[in-house]
Amino acid sequence: MRYVDWWVQAIVGSVCLSACAVKPVKAPAAPVAIAAPKPVPVAAPASVTEPVPVIKRASSRWVPVPWSELPGWDADSLASAWSAWMASCQRAVAPWAAACGEARNLAASADADKRAWMQRRLQAYRVESLQGEIQGLLTAYFEPVFQASRNRSADYPVPLYQPPAKMTKGQTWYSREEIDTLPQAQAALQGRAIAYMADPLDAMALHIQGSGRMEIRQADGSVRQSRLAYAANNGHPYQSVGTWLIEQGLSKDTSWPGIKAWAARNPARVNELLWRNPRVVFFQEEAVTSDDVGPRGAQGVPLTAGRSIAVDPASIPYGTPVWISSSGAQTALQKLVVAQDTGSAITGAVRADYFAGSGQAAGDLAGRLKQPLQMWVLWPQ
Repeated sequence: MRYVDWWVQAIVGSVCLSACAVKPVKAPAAPVAIAAPKPVPVAAPASVTEPVPVIKRASSRWVPVPWSELPGWDADSLASAWSAWMASCQRAVAPWAAACGEARNLAASADADKRAWMQRRLQAYRVESLQGEIQGLLTAYFEPVFQASRNRSADYPVPLYQPPAKMTKGQTWYSREEIDTLPQAQAALQGRAIAYMADPLDAMALHIQGSGRMEIRQADGSVRQSRLAYAANNGHPYQSVGTWLIEQGLSKDTSWPGIKAWAARNPARVNELLWRNPRVVFFQEEAVTSDDVGPRGAQGVPLTAGRSIAVDPASIPYGTPVWISSSGAQTALQKLVVAQDTGSAITGAVRADYFAGSGQAAGDLAGRLKQPLQMWVLWPQ
């Protein structure tokens, strides 16, 4: 902090009293009192706000900016975003504990009051790469809805499993091919099937998404709405079957419909295709409570359609409110979202996967969305 010093200098001129002619010398007059100069008031130095420092993280840097930089900041309806954030606040860690406590009291407040509180309590930071790049990539994901049966049959032959009883966390277990072919792997999964699906490619899609809503036909013919949520995996890395099709010169269409069309034309090679991805996900069954509430993300809280994003946690910590701005052929978004999930393909500073919700419409958007993105994190002051 710098201060300005003020200096006051009084200058007094002198008068010459020499006589120029001989005259009787009079007694000197009584000296005239000269008032001391009044002190000039010195203004107190103006308060100077310390500059907000840049925050550096493992794969990004956050540059402080004024709220006016956030495009569309005053136009977003915050009710659903606030609900999503309050879900994250259930797992609040430093430095969020105090701010989350205050934010809970604003749940029923008007948007203007919420915005005013955020501008007082939080600081906006533009997310950049470590090289200073401010533009990244937005994609989307969704929760598929699948048909399944509680019992295995010729129409529903593909099992979806709970984690094996003796598999430990972090263990590399049997691969997809080994689970399908080795008696010892199948013995370890005996009695662990939750439900059965009709199409092995749909089952793989569920594995790739990590969770999905299920309409499960029960033994008595009734249908139950359930969610199969991620519980564990077999420790093998994910490998893209679409990439394998391209490398083998078998297909140029690697969209999911294109992959399924190739499989329909080549039924004898479906297992070869499936086994190129050794990663298998194990599930746990959960009740469906609301159409807006999705599966649990990596933070451990339910995702909210249109308000949750998956991020690289080396760039943005879970539970952080994030302002996003993205415009492209599929949609235009300027809104408040919350970092609540991650994914193997979601890496880098300005990178987000937007949770579009459940069902066909959400799936259509997720399949097409790939457009530029800017991000701002909102962090406690």
